[in-house]
This record gives sequence, structure tokens and C-alpha cells, in this order.
Amino acid sequence: MSDLLAIAAPVFGLIAVGFLARWAGLLSERAGEGLSEFVFVCAIPTLIFRTLAEARPADAQPWGYWFSYFLALAVVWALAMLLARRFFGATHGFSVVAGFAAGQSNTALVGIPLILKAYGEAGAVPLFLLLAIHLPITMTAATLMVEGAGGVDIRQLLRRLATHPILLGLAAGLLFRASGLTLEGPVLGLVDMLARAAAPCALVAMGLTLKQAGWPKERALLWSVATLKLMIHPALVYVLATHVFSMPPAWAGVAVLFAAMPSGVNAYLFAERYREGVAFASAAIALTTAMAALTALFWMFWLGLAR
Repeated sequence: MSDLLAIAAPVFGLIAVGFLARWAGLLSERAGEGLSEFVFVCAIPTLIFRTLAEARPADAQPWGYWFSYFLALAVVWALAMLLARRFFGATHGFSVVAGFAAGQSNTALVGIPLILKAYGEAGAVPLFLLLAIHLPITMTAATLMVEGAGGVDIRQLLRRLATHPILLGLAAGLLFRASGLTLEGPVLGLVDMLARAAAPCALVAMGLTLKQAGWPKERALLWSVATLKLMIHPALVYVLATHVFSMPPAWAGVAVLFAAMPSGVNAYLFAERYREGVAFASAAIALTTAMAALTALFWMFWLGLAR
């Protein structure tokens, strides 16, 4: 329990910095908007670029591992969107944000230290294989859902996609890796600094938004999304990884814990970018991060890891 709390504390600490800075009048609402824009346009695309540029393909593609995780992610994402649209009358953009919050995991701040502590070297390969494609896939899927909605003219849609920061980072990372070049020297230093700025800046910006927007009115949906994220997602992954597909126990465990992580800060960044469900995304991240101190412990016990 202490390990989980130690991992979650910096997350809440940075959110609190933003919240208190706004409360004390040290930072304005524009500061949160500016930080969010910087992270979405510069830091997150750089993080995606670095992740893909440094990724190394596996000796054999672990298709069962991919399917176990992403099929479960697709189910909880679709359920969250259905709940938001059918029972809460949410707009399409808000529904995508709800799905994003239910499916995308906080890996950089919570997942990596927790999973490596739980599985050690045996968990490193499956963890970093999933990390290499998790953010690009979820961000790209969410972007296409929003940008492609509403019967947009195909030429206009392609133009918007071609200039979208997330997709540009994705394309640049894939092209760089295909070129056979390596990140090194000053270029690596610049890329690394920008990528590392993504999480702390986003959390501070989220704290500013929480102070400005307050707790969302869609509280029943918020608890539903938290349940989907922390319990249903890992449960589905567990069933698929242990009863449908075949893989080493450490790989199945990594996939389950990856799914059991709280909502990633990218849900907030995405919401801020499209001005849809910003307060909801912020609250979902804060709530699931707090709840994960208990639910992640449950999944560690279930997997036979916590003592």
C-alpha cells in the first residue's frame, strides 16, 4: 500500500500545485490553457516521436498479448461512449472524452514504476512493447473519432489530419525508426527534455482547470467511467490473457496491471484541445488516481503479487 501511495503522491502533488496557484491568484486561467496547448502541440507529439523512434521490434509479434489488451480497451471505450450518449445526452465529442478516460491508462507516472516493481526484469519487455504503441493508438483513435464526425468534407478532413500534432509526431517517429538512424547527442537531449515536460506540465494545467471548472455535474457517469477503467478493463484483459490467448504469466500480469492503471492525463489534454468535457476529464483522472491506491492493490493480490 505504501508503495502505491508513494507513486500516486507526486501525481496529486502536481495537481495541487496548479489548483493552489490558481486559488491564490498566482496563475491565471490563461496559464492553464497555454500549458495545455504547449503539451498537446509540442510535448506529447515529441513523446510519441521518441517512443516510436527508440522502439525495437520484438523477435516475434505477440499477437495474443496485443489482442488481449486492445480488445478489452475497445470494449470499455465503447461502453463509456454508449453510457455518455444514451443515458446522459452527451455530445459526440464529450462521449469520446469519456471513452478516452475509460480506456487510456496513466503509464508514465504510475504504470512504469508499479509494474517494474511488481515483475522486475520479467515484466520489462512486455511493458515497454505495450508502451510503444499504447499512446499512439489511443490518441490517434480519439483524434479520428472527433475529426471524422459530422460529415466533414474529405479534403478538409485530410488537411486537418495532415497538420494534427499527434499524427505528425506519430508519422515522424515511424519514419525515423524506418530510416535506421538513432537519437543521440544534442538532438536526443532536446527531444528528451520536451518529452519529459509532458506529464508535469499537463498535471499542473489540470489542477488549474479543476479550480476553474469545479467538479462536473455528470457524477454518475464519472463513477461509471472510474469503474470501467479500474475494474472492468483489467478484468476483461485477465480473461482474454489467461483463458483465450496463450502467453507467459508475466506477460498476462503486465497487461492486467497496465489496464488497471488510472486514467491518463492525455484524456484531459484531449478534452482541453477540443473544449469538450474538460472538467469531466480532470475529475476522472483525479478520482481514478485516488481509487487506484486500493484497486491496483486488489489486482496485485489477484495476480499473486502483493504480500
